[in-house]
Amino acid sequence: MARYHRMQGRPTLWLPGTDHAGIATQLVVEKMLASEGIKRGDMSREDFTARVWEWKEKYGSTITNQIKRLGASCDWSREHFTLDEQLSRAVTEAFVRLHEKGLIYQGSYMVNWSPNLQTAVSDLEVEYSEEPGFLYYIKYRVAGGSRSDFLTIATTRPETLFGDVAIAVNPTDARYSKYIGMNAIVPLTLGRHVPIIAHKYVDKDFGTGVLKISPGHDHNDYLLARKLGLPILNVMNKDGTLNEVAGLYRGLDRFEARKKVWADLKETKLAVKKEPHTSRVPRSQRGGEIIEPLVSKQWFITMEPLAEKALDAVKKGELTIIPERFEKIYDHWLSNIKDWCISRQLWWGHRIPVWYIMGRDCEEDFIVAKNSDEALEKARYQYGKDVEIYQDPDVLDTWFSSALWPFSTLGWPDESAADFSQYYPATVLETGHDILFFWVARMVMMGIEFTGRVPFKYVYLHGLIRDAQDLNLSTERLAANKAFTNKLWNAGKFILQNLPGQDDSSSWDGIYSYKFDIQDTLLTLPLPESWVISKLHLLIDDVTTSYDKFFFGDCGRGIYDFFWGDFADWYIEASKSRLYSGGKSVAFVSQAALLYVFENILKILHPFMPFVTEELWQALPHRTDALIITSWPKTGLPRDVSSIKKFENLQALTRSIRNARAEYSVEPAKRISASVVASPDVVHYISREKEVLSLLSRLELQNVSFTDSPPGDANQSVHIVASEGLEAYLPLADMVDISAELQRLSKRLSKLQTEYDGLMARLNSPNFKERAPEKIVREVQEKISETEERINLTRNQLSFLQSRELVK
Repeated sequence: MARYHRMQGRPTLWLPGTDHAGIATQLVVEKMLASEGIKRGDMSREDFTARVWEWKEKYGSTITNQIKRLGASCDWSREHFTLDEQLSRAVTEAFVRLHEKGLIYQGSYMVNWSPNLQTAVSDLEVEYSEEPGFLYYIKYRVAGGSRSDFLTIATTRPETLFGDVAIAVNPTDARYSKYIGMNAIVPLTLGRHVPIIAHKYVDKDFGTGVLKISPGHDHNDYLLARKLGLPILNVMNKDGTLNEVAGLYRGLDRFEARKKVWADLKETKLAVKKEPHTSRVPRSQRGGEIIEPLVSKQWFITMEPLAEKALDAVKKGELTIIPERFEKIYDHWLSNIKDWCISRQLWWGHRIPVWYIMGRDCEEDFIVAKNSDEALEKARYQYGKDVEIYQDPDVLDTWFSSALWPFSTLGWPDESAADFSQYYPATVLETGHDILFFWVARMVMMGIEFTGRVPFKYVYLHGLIRDAQDLNLSTERLAANKAFTNKLWNAGKFILQNLPGQDDSSSWDGIYSYKFDIQDTLLTLPLPESWVISKLHLLIDDVTTSYDKFFFGDCGRGIYDFFWGDFADWYIEASKSRLYSGGKSVAFVSQAALLYVFENILKILHPFMPFVTEELWQALPHRTDALIITSWPKTGLPRDVSSIKKFENLQALTRSIRNARAEYSVEPAKRISASVVASPDVVHYISREKEVLSLLSRLELQNVSFTDSPPGDANQSVHIVASEGLEAYLPLADMVDISAELQRLSKRLSKLQTEYDGLMARLNSPNFKERAPEKIVREVQEKISETEERINLTRNQLSFLQSRELVK
């Protein structure tokens, strides 16, 4: 896209850069430090971030270098990193503005907690997988009841029972109605009571129909508890161990605690049974560990008002998503969006620009500012000159800074910056469909919020190659494209070898005298040149339209087919009749056409294949500018439709003669005679390309005739019909030794007949019909039909040759 639009003369900027990948980068560096026997907790924040910067300087350019090697046409002088000073300033500005508008708030809510990474992760960074586990059935005795009064609860996580705040049953479930309003005793808690309540949320058919409500450790339980006014009880430390609420189990890892709890439940006769169960397990996209739902104090952005504007942008046509099917996915996510938890408990990233007052409640008293000096000034004004402040230790989610990319990289919040004025909003965002929500939707929301404009008009989502399931990328396709590149290179070598030297000015004057972009010139050209240039001009129009519509597959296929099928296989071969057989002046038209078509092929191929096309372009004579900055070919150039039809007739005749030669096994080097029969107007233009026809069909030039009626020896010739009104007669004696061919065909017929009889006998066998699978029977029937067809063809060939032998 960048190369195409630049060649179209449009101001084009592809701005490269990378984000700081907060979680992923910190995880990698922590693993590196662990290999040295160092834990992050043993270091100061400053020392740790210094080590991360060292790692970034060493490895951070890997992706950039890969992109450069792929030929990405970026402006590398504008390369950015999300922790650059300019982008960091934009991040702080965005946070402050959102907070001032009331869209950023702090609170304790249920989040996805990563114990290993020691940070919250967003819903989008959690991947669910179906994994085998167990369903544990546990007795909860009813307080004040007899020994037979108990409720059996099925749970996948018995270690969370210490956080139970209620037991719920469905109000219509007759099995448990008598217990509603009573209390249950939570096992292993020294008699702690929780209420037994009724709620329609409970599924009577899952497990035992009884639900333990642990709002500190389950998203659904958390929402239900808030709705019902139940307390939130957390039993988990942030490192994944149980806390003091778990009593004797305090300090145990959550999975070790599960084993210990179940063993103790069995010992106290409160364990009913354990059975295999497959459940959806939440895992961190980054670290792969099992996520722990946990109530934690975090910073959030209220997303609903931002999402509404992003939805409207697509509905109004201000933003187009390609492929179109992703619009529905985009719409569904934004229509059901949740508030975004933007704080991360990391050291690598943008520090949250919030300062707390020493000695005061940090949830009530805090300062939002652009820097520490401004924060201190605000704090002194509000709390007195002796106030002490400290900054929030958390950092912002990496996607927060990435969401600002379209305008933060162009100078925002300085909207008078030259780049911002010229390039914002952008035209196209091109990215993978897997980050439609992580990045694309967030950029749209932030772009509208901070600039009042959608940050780009089109979103082009490409496919992904992660494994064979994502995209059927075959090695055969790679090999085919490698062969195409070789073909292009060899075509370039051929053309260069057949052009005059750069100092041969008179020859170059002859070549440059052909102006192929003028209709009058096109109409005076020989048929092959008129055909190939007309086809080229049609291709340029088609490819340009496809580029504009983002139909890059159509572009590639069109160029591939024209270059290989038309130019290399047909025109280059046809041009040899003039290059090798005529004088200088005769060769000029072919040299001019070869150069003109090839340089335009290089231009329209350049966006796909920058390196090879640039190398070939600069090898062509008299190139002063690099291909990357040349102009795209003009559209609407002249074409002669009649010459296309005429040359297609010539091609059809050539193919027919080639097929006849192959059918009769004529040696490739052997030249044969031919009588071409057609109407006078067809004979007129076909005969003018006698040399081309002879070269392409391996005909004896002196023995090629053109007439409007069959030759006298027609009965001793192979008759072929190339197209309506265009036929040829090839003398049989030129093509084959009739006696030897009769023997060969007779042996072939005998062999085919034996094969046919065997297949028929197999098919008619009662045992075969009764026992063979339908697929095998069908395959035998198809083989019989195929063999029968080959027998008939061979018989016809024998009859034809036998009749010619008799005449002889």
